[in-house]
Amino acid sequence: MKKIYLLVLKAFIRPFIVTFFIVMFVLLMLFLFKYIDDLIGKGFEWYVILQLLWYASATNVAMALPLAMLLSSIMTFGTLGENYELVAIKSSGVSLQKAMTPLFILIGLMSIGAFLFSDYMLPVANLKMGSLLYDVRNQKAAFLIEEGIFNNSISGYTIRVNKKDKDGQTLHGVLIYQENPSNGNVNTVMAKEGKMFRTDNNQFLVLKLKDGVRYEESPAQGGGSYNPRQIFRRLRFNETEQKFDMSGFKMQHTDEGLFKNNYSMLNLSQLSYYRDSTTKQRDSASRSFFPNVKSSYKIFTYNPVKNKKPVKAKPYSNVMNIIPKDQRMTAITNAKGSLEMLNSSLSMKMDNYTGYLEQIRRYMIEFQRKFTLSFSCLVLFSIGAPLGAIIRKGGLGMPVVVSIIFFLIYHIIATISEKTARDGAINPILGMWMAIIVLTPVAIFLTYKATVDSALFDMEAYKLFFQKLFKKKERA
Repeated sequence: MKKIYLLVLKAFIRPFIVTFFIVMFVLLMLFLFKYIDDLIGKGFEWYVILQLLWYASATNVAMALPLAMLLSSIMTFGTLGENYELVAIKSSGVSLQKAMTPLFILIGLMSIGAFLFSDYMLPVANLKMGSLLYDVRNQKAAFLIEEGIFNNSISGYTIRVNKKDKDGQTLHGVLIYQENPSNGNVNTVMAKEGKMFRTDNNQFLVLKLKDGVRYEESPAQGGGSYNPRQIFRRLRFNETEQKFDMSGFKMQHTDEGLFKNNYSMLNLSQLSYYRDSTTKQRDSASRSFFPNVKSSYKIFTYNPVKNKKPVKAKPYSNVMNIIPKDQRMTAITNAKGSLEMLNSSLSMKMDNYTGYLEQIRRYMIEFQRKFTLSFSCLVLFSIGAPLGAIIRKGGLGMPVVVSIIFFLIYHIIATISEKTARDGAINPILGMWMAIIVLTPVAIFLTYKATVDSALFDMEAYKLFFQKLFKKKERA
């Protein structure tokens, strides 16, 4: 029995590791393709890209782990079935469920690890990646001077170069526009050639220009009165230096505390705390509805004096008959103004109330997500293992196709139900567990079919069935 267990475990662990890293690599490539425009041309250090990929790989575990579990289980039992090892195991008196027992224990331990990962490590990874990705996307593009193109990356300056030598430092035909927003003056520098280099600390870019002229425009001093005249200066130089501050091109690290209250960056205890506090705010907002409306219909809540005989009210066919004719327009205007104020106040409070409900739903969704990752691994393994035993095909052919189909079904159901729960159409708990609820009967059915050696995916069995069916019809 122990040899069978070791055989099954060895057959599963290797394809699981391989498929997990393959899926992780594919997801990282998709991540890079998604944010490629934010990464290229900004002069990032290699370790910044490596950090971003590391945090992105941690956030992709929630998708990579269930898919790798499904694919590796299909491959494992498909290979065992293809090599008739499952037949040998069953002929020795060991049922499929018994043979799967060590794998169920292993998957259970992995599921517990996935839960701990999603509660302790995933929020930190989401926080690190979210803040770093924000800094990356807001980083300025690296300063790069190209021939014949105006570059205005440096604030207040526009630079154009006619020609650049192969060394990347020698420039010809340099034109620099400098605008001062405070007084509107424009300075222009033109030089035949120049050298470009950076200071040792990369704080400044220095252009050492030769054989040029500087044009300066500034408003004339009018002694406090408007003076339409302009002062124009022209200064020739043999050699001069122009410094540009490059601090704006350095990556600025945003405080991570600005992102820590996001839903995906909280653990279970924090989600429970924020959900309860938001629920209290929602209840407080709902209790404030009535006091706002009460003052507007106080005439209808009038309590008559006790021990006083009721007076028979005179019926009116129109409420306007109660109001004197000369005061009717004033009454209508006042009533309309009161209704508009009441409507505006209630709309604002309703928006706040709806916002609280949406926040509560998001907290509940993220709370349930911590558990659904673990259970999805169990369910997809319970689908993949009997599927492999039924298909009896190993390798990366048929198992990959079948696993992708089932994973797409799981992912589509999970995505649609989560979006529906986020919109408030269904309960968030039901929305997050919908995919697992739908696929659990499928896992039970496939396990039963694999136990009784059903030819569920045997095309020859279906072909024989239809041939017999058509023969019966021809005889009839």
